[in-house]
Amino acid sequence: MTTQPEGFGRLVRPDGAVLVPAAVAGEVLRALVRDLTARVRADGGEVSPAVRRLLYALHAADEQHQQASSAAGTPAVAPATVELTAQQAAALLECSPEYARRLARSGRLRARRAGPVWLVDAASLEAYRKGDAA
Repeated sequence: MTTQPEGFGRLVRPDGAVLVPAAVAGEVLRALVRDLTARVRADGGEVSPAVRRLLYALHAADEQHQQASSAAGTPAVAPATVELTAQQAAALLECSPEYARRLARSGRLRARRAGPVWLVDAASLEAYRKGDAA
């Protein structure tokens, strides 16, 4: 039998859903993005819409936590930049990877080159999806 960590019961709802505290949402998001990026690079797999929604929810929770920490005067840890590959960005935008790279090259998405790969800033991608300027 496995011993559950302290506070485990408060994180698991009766329907099996897991609540992610805002204080760790950014860390969980970064770990998921690293794993998903490696998987997509290895097998060219696609990220499901449900996983995309989870990633954006984690991103929003992390941003909200950072803002609340700043407003409360608590020194906030500088959030790490979350980057997605052009292929992942294309899946979220429901467009081709070439179009996502074109958006990056034109500056409409904040992005950088890492060797042959374009890495798109997740916050910039979300702003673009909402119709805000990059």
